[in-house]
Amino acid sequence: MTDAYRLLTRWWTAFALAASLAMLGAAHAFERFGGLAPCNLCLKQREVYWAAVVVGAVATAWTLFSGGRRGTPRIAAFLLAAVFATGAITAVFHMGGEYRWWALPATCSPGGGAIDMDSLAALALGTGPVVKVIGCGDVAWSWLGLSMAGWNAIISAALAVFSLLAAKRPKDARAPRIEKALT
Repeated sequence: MTDAYRLLTRWWTAFALAASLAMLGAAHAFERFGGLAPCNLCLKQREVYWAAVVVGAVATAWTLFSGGRRGTPRIAAFLLAAVFATGAITAVFHMGGEYRWWALPATCSPGGGAIDMDSLAALALGTGPVVKVIGCGDVAWSWLGLSMAGWNAIISAALAVFSLLAAKRPKDARAPRIEKALT
């Protein structure tokens, strides 16, 4: 077993935290600098990464404050696996809708959203910002034949697999149990 694998699985929550922040940063960069407005399912996929940020931050802080003797808490790695698997499923659902493999829910069609009187008045007066609402079935960006949702599905699935590997890491990568040390 390589030292890189041991390091990755021992400190998986920190790596998962960094990967989640990188994915959120990339999503916001595509929105801010690329002009790609997110659809409802894109925002749902971001929520998954925010959940992973919370789990990763809490578990990494726990590891650091406990002196890192036991490495990543296994329960946190299992939670991250569930979170990332949820993200992969959401992304595959989104990708399937983009490629017309199945129909997406009505909340994914353009034109929805919350309306309040101030927004209607600003729209009527022409003083409000123009909000571009896109449907979840529209492919806004693709690379190598995969949409953003497709790439997100691959990345989320890979993060889920690495989370499971971290949760099931061999015993030699963890600190010895107390009862074994006493015998």
